[in-house]
Amino acid sequence: MPDSTYRASLRALVSGTKSYKNERRARGPKPRWRRWFWIISGAVVGLFLIYHATILYSVFRFRAVNPEVTALMEQRASEAKAAGKPVRQEQTWVPYNKISSSLIRAVLAGEDSRFFDHEGFDWEEIQKALEKDWEEKRFHRGASTISQQLAKNLFLSTSKNPLRKLHEALITWEMEKILSKRRILELYLNVIEWGDGVYGVEAASRTYFESTAASLGPDQAAFLAAIIPNPREAYNPDKHKARVERRKSLIARLMRHVVIPKDLI
Repeated sequence: MPDSTYRASLRALVSGTKSYKNERRARGPKPRWRRWFWIISGAVVGLFLIYHATILYSVFRFRAVNPEVTALMEQRASEAKAAGKPVRQEQTWVPYNKISSSLIRAVLAGEDSRFFDHEGFDWEEIQKALEKDWEEKRFHRGASTISQQLAKNLFLSTSKNPLRKLHEALITWEMEKILSKRRILELYLNVIEWGDGVYGVEAASRTYFESTAASLGPDQAAFLAAIIPNPREAYNPDKHKARVERRKSLIARLMRHVVIPKDLI
């Protein structure tokens, strides 16, 4: 009896195996594209992680080391070479305590009034931007914080590609965790573009006023803050003087209400 039970079980097993093989033959082999899809996807993810690891390493370094060049500087240099123009790059690094408090207030008023209250993203401004874009049926109004702008300037391109924006958000979140607000502001004010080949507040002060970042007054500070959004085109003071003056006047009024923590004044 046990032998017959064993033989029956063995026949059932063999029969099941054959049935499974026949079923697989009927279905055919797995499409090769699926395998290649996963191989390529894995390679892309792996390369991105390696690339992002280099950025994260740089963020940690920037706690104490100043960047020698930024992604935006490299982009502008490539654009100039492609156009057959000389590459211009004026920048002089200045520490936070050598930057006029008027300039700091003006930049906060114009670019990110809630800088000290958020952790990299101003959700209220983002909501306003989305609502305005929805009403106008176009992607136009920006809501980038100082931290987001710094992430883009240091590491990314000026493209509005959604994937680039997602990467910007990741870098912004990491910078807010790794760097102090003071350091983020110091980096930002030293690397942002203030004209064709003009980077940082010291170079901007000398270019526009033959002055230094430390000695900027409220009126000069409001002017420099006014041209930050697009100093080469839309807010180029040589091309759009009236537009710059309107924004400068607005910032001059708003900067009176900017509150800076005492240890950062």
